[in-house]
Amino acid sequence: MKYVNAKDALPEELLSMIQKYYQGGYLYIPKKNDRAIKRQTDYKIELEKRNQHIYLRHLEGRTSGQLGDIYHLSESSIRRIVLKEKVGYQKMKEVIEEILSLWGIEKEHLLQIYPSAWEINCFYVIKIYDNRNQLERNIKISTILSDCNIPVAEIVLTKTGEKYAAHKDTYFLMSKKLRGSNISNLKDKEMAHKMGCAIAQLHSAFAKCEKEIAFWDNSLLKEMKGWVREILINNEWQAVSREAYSQVVETLDAVYDYLPKQLIHRDVHFGNFLFFEGNLSGYIDFDLSQRNIRIFDICYFLTGLLAEETNNALTKDEWLEIVRSVVAGYESIMNLSVKEKNAIPCVMECIEILCAAYFISIKDTKHANDASAIFRFVRNCEQEILNAVGCTKCKEDNNP
Repeated sequence: MKYVNAKDALPEELLSMIQKYYQGGYLYIPKKNDRAIKRQTDYKIELEKRNQHIYLRHLEGRTSGQLGDIYHLSESSIRRIVLKEKVGYQKMKEVIEEILSLWGIEKEHLLQIYPSAWEINCFYVIKIYDNRNQLERNIKISTILSDCNIPVAEIVLTKTGEKYAAHKDTYFLMSKKLRGSNISNLKDKEMAHKMGCAIAQLHSAFAKCEKEIAFWDNSLLKEMKGWVREILINNEWQAVSREAYSQVVETLDAVYDYLPKQLIHRDVHFGNFLFFEGNLSGYIDFDLSQRNIRIFDICYFLTGLLAEETNNALTKDEWLEIVRSVVAGYESIMNLSVKEKNAIPCVMECIEILCAAYFISIKDTKHANDASAIFRFVRNCEQEILNAVGCTKCKEDNNP
């Protein structure tokens, strides 16, 4: 190995800095390690994703203590992360303050309630979009549902009568704030029953109005066989084994044509279904609405409950009771076919595989692992889920 005088190879400033730590001897400088750089880059991305999730949960009302328990950080570290993330949204806050005049509103109180939504003066909510087509679709859905007497947020027109405002490449939709809030007690079986009713009521309204507008006609089965499979292959089947994936997709494929399809919400969770004094007060956020199998909404909501990581997390028995209550609530308004009930565990598993693939694609390792864990949990209690919804695999559906 040929040695080079550092004085001849390094800038004076760098040499001076090195001499603070080492001088008067031979110093080996290893070659640049691309793998190490990649690991550092991946780790940085994971930290950024983690911090974004921490901030989101802070906006949802989680305390620093709760977030510290979930992410194994001190409360002071959580507060520091929240403050740093909040600073990142300062420019958007300034833009919102500037454009409020378009609605003839003066700023009194501005509160961020979601990364893309702000509460204005306790009476309005302004949501931010970077996709105009998605915004306009949301407006159409809200308008149609309102005409069907479904409780949705009323859009506030600008002073010039426009339904939304634009600023550079960003679009702003203002609506009146709905009464109520999201449910915080996941273990309340009565509220779970009401949530099932709320999903069914929305599906009933969707079925009546979906012909009035062109929606994205999506297929869970095609997604599973398409981009989800491709990501799992590139991930070398680390999140879900090839065998487990194949079994789940084959099961879905065998029944998919018999599962009713219609317009669905696609993002059902307590944050998007508001309740006031124990009763449904409104639905929000139709950005992901699409035509798909209708039990997707039920399954997505139920598996989402398993992601809770605080002391309020559900045990298996508690979750199965919630499954029973939600399905009973749904069926008090709309009947599910036996084929749909039999498909519930499989659809739940597909949703978690899909979520794992999505999180892998955005390099969010933690949530990809969480989705994989929920997939395994559901897979291990398929029969118990079927029992909870009042169905068994051996039953036949004579009326698909």
